[in-house]
Amino acid sequence: MKIVLVGYMGSGKSSIGKKLAEVVKLPFMDLDSEIEKTEGIAVSEIFSQKGEIYFRNIENKILKKVLDQPDNFILATGGGTPCYGDSMDYILKKQGVVSIYLRTPLKVLVSRLMLEKDERPLLIHINTENELEDFIRKHLFERAFYYNQAAVTIDVVSESITETVAKIILKLF
Repeated sequence: MKIVLVGYMGSGKSSIGKKLAEVVKLPFMDLDSEIEKTEGIAVSEIFSQKGEIYFRNIENKILKKVLDQPDNFILATGGGTPCYGDSMDYILKKQGVVSIYLRTPLKVLVSRLMLEKDERPLLIHINTENELEDFIRKHLFERAFYYNQAAVTIDVVSESITETVAKIILKLF
């Protein structure tokens, strides 16, 4: 089984994905890392040098290449991955793939992302917590249609990574 984690940036896709992979004894893959390997530069550099549209096209191609591999794994996608091109349709229609939406409350996302906004290409221009909250709220509204198509939804509030992984395992196995 391939497990694809979707959700907004800061929802814990990478942290939860790594722990889940360890528990279920599957390899962990991060889509941004796969993109960086293919392109030879950091995601932030792709955004600044080539723009978001170029990035989204590459992201879609690499997502399909990764999902077409025969091996099973846990994949953490980028926050926007399911929302561009036919990415979410591809995830949903691919045999042996289970998608999981890590639904995280706005306030939790704001507190997490305020600490790391300088490392997030889409957030570099934001200066205050209120601006960040408005930005995330707008994005969540726009992206909810895609996120909510996932086969499984897990609410990520204030529990630990281990507790969230336990919730996922209970839903899947």
